Amino acid sequence: MKSKKAFRARRLIGSIVFTILVSAAIRDQLRRPPEERTWHGRIFGIPYDFRFPTLERLRNAFWNKDTPQLLTPQAFGIGWTINFYPLLHPETLQSLR
Repeated sequence: MKSKKAFRARRLIGSIVFTILVSAAIRDQLRRPPEERTWHGRIFGIPYDFRFPTLERLRNAFWNKDTPQLLTPQAFGIGWTINFYPLLHPETLQSLR
């Protein structure tokens, strides 16, 4: 029983933090003049992107050959995603560094 309650509490806290971050990002964009709104950036150091995802941005998020980083900003949403290219091709990491 305790583990279920702890899981629910962590889930609730995670949902609250996520909602606060999304709200802060949207608020940041809406405070700008319309011509300066980009709908992507960072809030408290966490990347966000609310633009419609394109094939190029999806590819750069999940399969980016040009960076050794395992975590890249999401193509849509808030936070990071896994770049699978360095995981599946570790030999190329040395040439990128």
